[in-house]
Amino acid sequence: MNKPELISSIAEKTGMKKKDAEAALDAFVASFKEALKKGDKVALIGFGSFGTRDRKKREGVNPRTGKKISIPAKTVPYFKIGKELKEAVK
Repeated sequence: MNKPELISSIAEKTGMKKKDAEAALDAFVASFKEALKKGDKVALIGFGSFGTRDRKKREGVNPRTGKKISIPAKTVPYFKIGKELKEAVK
């Protein structure tokens, strides 16, 4: 499912106009990004939780050349699936 399909689904299930559903989805995504950027955890009961983790600097190998490379430290998002969602997709 892509964004336009998701917007159509939200509009259909809520009775909203597609334009309003798109605005609501965009606001949700923006709020979501802001929370993760601040390092907050976003938990949707039954669906799952999102957060960030810090990865340390590490050494890797370029698969084409075989040379060692330095991979810098960075913060990455993660998702932990909720029990209800896990059961729903079995």
